[in-house]
Parts: sequence; structure tokens; C-alpha cells
Amino acid sequence: MTAPGLELGAPAPRVWAVGALCRAIADALESRFNPVAVQGEISGFSRAASGHCYFSIKDSQGQLRCAMFRRAASLLDFNPRDGELVELRGRLGVYEARGDLQFIVEGMRRAGQGALFEQFLRLKAQLEAEGLFDAARKRPLSLRPRGIGLVTSPGAAALHDVVTALRRRVPHIPVTLVPALVQGAAAPASIVAALSKLYQRIEAGQAQAADLAKNPAVDVILLVRGGGSIEDLWAFNDEAVARAVVQSPVPMVSGVGHETDFTIADFCADVRAPTPTAAAELVSAPREVWLGALQLLEERLQQAALRRLDAGAQQVDWLAARLGRPSARMGEEARTLQRWGDRLQHQARLQIERQQQRLQGTSRELAQALRERLQRDEQRLAEQAVRLEMLSPQRVLERGYALLSDAEGRPVTQAAGVRVGQGLRAQLADGALDLTVTHPRLL
Repeated sequence: MTAPGLELGAPAPRVWAVGALCRAIADALESRFNPVAVQGEISGFSRAASGHCYFSIKDSQGQLRCAMFRRAASLLDFNPRDGELVELRGRLGVYEARGDLQFIVEGMRRAGQGALFEQFLRLKAQLEAEGLFDAARKRPLSLRPRGIGLVTSPGAAALHDVVTALRRRVPHIPVTLVPALVQGAAAPASIVAALSKLYQRIEAGQAQAADLAKNPAVDVILLVRGGGSIEDLWAFNDEAVARAVVQSPVPMVSGVGHETDFTIADFCADVRAPTPTAAAELVSAPREVWLGALQLLEERLQQAALRRLDAGAQQVDWLAARLGRPSARMGEEARTLQRWGDRLQHQARLQIERQQQRLQGTSRELAQALRERLQRDEQRLAEQAVRLEMLSPQRVLERGYALLSDAEGRPVTQAAGVRVGQGLRAQLADGALDLTVTHPRLL
């Protein structure tokens, strides 16, 4: 008799320990599959206090448990959410404690959208470097546009939202709709064509006095579309669309997607609105606001007109009172002239008296200055005479000195210049002496 599940003559299977079998399976997976990439939808995503992330990746045919440790999770540039389609890179393994197959995630990015997002960032950087996003080229919106241009799909919900808002707020402003595709491969070319067609209408209206009833002026353009995924909005991330937006002859408002959606067209437009309805509201101040402003202006004009009429009437009354008695006016003017004549005569007399007083004062000052100058000159002359008298040769002789001269009258100043028997003359203070040299003495 044989044991159940065993056949006679068949080799007995190896009996594995559970842990060893899990490790063997893990080794087989490692050598057969790793590294591996997988695409699917996130389910049951959670982040532990340690920073590790746990979730499942699934599609319509299967599901795989995943673990993403803190180091890899810290490198993510977005927050994963349930239902999000992602691409994972990592390795297959076995969690031996439970015997579960799990995928150790080493990298994660949005599937499809990740590549589109990278393309979006590259185009954004290129156009920003070219200056298409510069704030200096952004134009303010008109407070009272004469007409509004609208580019969107005729079948889009955004059209209904925009038209509803405009009809409610500014039903008197005409709207020019230029239809365009807003999704799909043909959408970028359709949007560019629609914008070009609208630009031509605007420029034609500006170049000539157009019939506003048939071809209304357009002062602002709305480029709108409802929300969706990045793939749905991709037509507004096209380079041709971006360059067409910046060529708009009038300010443009981009209202594409929801508040959290951003497209290249948003950065190129003059104003970005979070939704299509918000774009319509930006260019349409409610009619009640303008009616109230007009009423206030009307009241101010009436008050100003009444004040002007009252002031004019008062001026007329004043002029009438003055013109009613010409003789009184002439008498008043004569009295005024008399007062001015008296004042001029009085001022002339005062001026003459002041000039006479100034002349008398100047004359006295001049006489005093001459006397002082004469006294100073006489004193200086006396001092000079005293000094001259002190230097007189006669004074020197009176002090006991004598002036010697030879027979020709030349002064003798040195003993070495005379000889024995030479005749000299000595001039004294009270007369002269004739001398003969008998014995000259030298020092």
C-alpha cells in the first residue's frame, strides 16, 4: 500500500523548509526577471511614519503588492494617489515573513503623463528664454470692451459656461465666436487657424471704419476649454499655439482647464483665468455696475449744472446792479482817480524829502571826512619834518663833529689819504677852520 499522492517507482519530492523555499523562489525571480519595469494603476497607497510607502499596482488582469522605501520615496517629484497610472522600476522579490510576492520600487513616474510633462517643461523653458512669458509684454484688459472674441469648441461645455456668464453680466456686448478643435492631434492647427482668422477680422476692423452692427469691434479674446487630463489639454501646450497667442493684436485671456491646470498658453496669454467662467467674468463687469456708475455720473452732472446756473445768475445780478447807475460808477471812478493822484503827490513829496535828507547827510559826512583827512596829513607832515630835522648835517656838527675836506672840497674820510703839509678845511657848527697836516696818525 502506498502513501496518498505518491506513485510506485516515482522519486520522492524534496522536502523544503518554508523559509528555504521562499529564498529559492526569490533567487529564481532575481535571476529570471530583475531588473524589471511595470505599468499599472496605484491602489491602496499609504505612507508609514518611517517614510516607507506601501501600495499595490494593478490593471484589469492582475495585481502586485509593492513597497517603496524612504530613500527612493524621497526622490519623487509628485505625490502618488490612488487611481493614478504610473510606471515603476525596481525588482521582484519575496517577503519571506508572509510568503508574499512583492515588487521593490526603486523609481516611479507618471505613465505617459510623465513623458508629456517633461516635454512640457522643455518647451516652457525654451519659450521663457525667448521672452514670451515676460510681464513687460502683458497688456491690461479693457474695462469696457466693445466686443469679445471667443475661440473654443462649439460642442464644449466651456462654451455654454462662458456664454451663460456673458449673457448674465453683459448681454449688450457682442461676442464673436470662432470655432476650433480643443482636443486631439488636429487641435493645435485648428486653434492656430481660428486665432489667425480672428486676428484678421480685428485688423480689418481697425484699418477701416467697419459697420459695427455687421462686424463688431473686438477688444479682448477668450481662449477657453474645460478641464481634463494632461493629454486632453495637450493642444494648449503646442509651440505653434503659444506663438500664435503672443501675436494677438488685443489682450488675450486664457481660461483652460481647472484652477490647478497650467498650460503653455496660460503663460503666453496676457491674463490667465482659473476656469472658462472666470475668464468670462474678468472681461465683463456686470451691467448693473456700469448702470449705477452712469446714474452717479448723471447726478453729478445735474448738480454741477445747477451750481453753474446759480453762480451765473448771481454774476448777472451783480453786473446788473453795477450797470444800473452809470453816474454812480463814474463818480466812484473819479474819486478813485483823485485818491490815486493825492497818493502819488504825497509819495513824490516824501521821496524828495528823503533824497534831500540823504544829500544833506552825505554832505556832512564828506566835510567831516575831509577835515579828518587834513588833520591826518598835517600830523604826518609834522612827523616827517621832525625826522628830517633829526637827520640834518647841521645837527650832527652841533654835537661836536667836524666835516673835513681837501682844497678841492672833496670830503676826507680816512687818515691814510692825507700827507704831511697838506692843507685841509674843517667845517664846524658855527664856522670853518683851515688846517695843515703835520703828523698823520694811523690806527
